[in-house]
Amino acid sequence: MEKRIIAFDIGDKRIGIAASDPFNTFALPGETYFRTKDADADAAALAEIAKEKGAGRIVCGLPLNFDGSESLQTEKTRRFVERLRQKTQIEIVFEDERFTTMEAERVLISGGVRREDRKKTIDSIAASYILEGYLERMNKSKKGV
Repeated sequence: MEKRIIAFDIGDKRIGIAASDPFNTFALPGETYFRTKDADADAAALAEIAKEKGAGRIVCGLPLNFDGSESLQTEKTRRFVERLRQKTQIEIVFEDERFTTMEAERVLISGGVRREDRKKTIDSIAASYILEGYLERMNKSKKGV
């Protein structure tokens, strides 16, 4: 059995966490990590979470502009992931995260979740969409599709 894949939706205040099922076929939203003012401590905490979940790979959402170009947020994410790489031996890859937060919000709104409650779960749901996209691509390439 392969090791699980974990995904992080990295934001300035919160980081959504999702993990794959044991067979890496679908994504399960997890908790939301609330960032401190110490990026190194945050990176160490995420490395520990990945280790505890038995991750064999970490997928980090890469926030790109609608046209695919990079933004200030893309650069912030890349810098944070570099810190994370220094805290773990687990392979880290990027996955385009365009539209994931908007889709997560749409699902929560359609489910009748109140605005103040959406903040608690939107990041982990966005992380699950990031992971879904990654798993879908990975499984298609395994099948040769």
